[in-house]
Amino acid sequence: MAHKTFLYSTECTFWHATGLESLFVPAGGWVEPPAGTYGADTPASKRRLLNLVQMSGLSNDVPIVGATPATREDMLRIHTPGYIDRFKAVSDSGGGDVGDHAPFIVGGFEIAAASAGLAIEAVSDVVSGKAKNAYALCRPAGHHCLPDQSMGFCLLANIPIAIAAARAKHDLPRVAIIDWDVHHGNGAQDIYYERDDVLTISLHQENCFPPGYTGEDDRGAGAGAGYNINIPLPPGSGHDTYLAAFDKIILPALAKYQPDLIVVASGLDASAVDPLARMMLHSGTYSAMTKRLKSAAAQLCDDRLVIVHEGGYSEAYVPFCGHAIIAELAGVTSPVEDPFLDILLLQQPTKKTQEFQLQAVDDLAKIQ
Repeated sequence: MAHKTFLYSTECTFWHATGLESLFVPAGGWVEPPAGTYGADTPASKRRLLNLVQMSGLSNDVPIVGATPATREDMLRIHTPGYIDRFKAVSDSGGGDVGDHAPFIVGGFEIAAASAGLAIEAVSDVVSGKAKNAYALCRPAGHHCLPDQSMGFCLLANIPIAIAAARAKHDLPRVAIIDWDVHHGNGAQDIYYERDDVLTISLHQENCFPPGYTGEDDRGAGAGAGYNINIPLPPGSGHDTYLAAFDKIILPALAKYQPDLIVVASGLDASAVDPLARMMLHSGTYSAMTKRLKSAAAQLCDDRLVIVHEGGYSEAYVPFCGHAIIAELAGVTSPVEDPFLDILLLQQPTKKTQEFQLQAVDDLAKIQ
């Protein structure tokens, strides 16, 4: 088994734009989209994470590598031919939207293929033993994407595509997906809802996105009954509540399932300063969750742990949360100090509020 953590990234993913092209400045092709064409999902938070890894010296311990884009064959293991053809045609004709709140500009298809390729390479390298564990800095994200349509900034189902590609080459009977993005992981839930070869767990802010959805009672169906777990938490849930959900629900579920690989859908939008959600996590929370999963992977599946970047829209804070995860994966003590941490610790829920939140976790644990 290799001893290295690898970080997967490619420049073209930072050229993905979710807004319309400027009327006066062209975008796409060889022209990097100008500021102001992105909407909420800007490349800055992800680019600044990569820059912080390099500036801090963490890249000396964590090699940064690229990947081959996902092929049509890779995509068709998860997506319908009609969706792939429609996505490619709209991309070639100037961009648009082929689903629900997932716009893109010209060339969006090729950039999404590159993003999915990063996840494929990360999973492949960990499963084959080339890497001990890995972080794929994917953009656009994938955890909302359905087999036949895009959704919520997500254009291809990066993680399911990567799992299917690995299964085409390796024996991988059981995979667990832990989605800690603040929004529900509806894509994986939909894809694996009637299957028992992937355990899907989504830890998210209740009713946030998709709007009005909690998923508390959705446990899977048919062969997949009991293999889909949703952990909807009330807005404002902080560090201790998330770790309680890990200790009381997620880690026991993993121990029971005995996966051959653990994959994390790593949205960093549950942070206390994210503009699209109302949770209260900080960099220490992401480090602690990673530490728990790293330990579980060591016990259950020969260290096989892959973390795939999803959402996270605070340009200022995503870099510190992501850096904390990667440093924990690599087992490296970094000189980086989180400038937000002291105030975010003071802003954590009061004891009375936390009692309510922890009771919500206990209630959810009883139905698993």
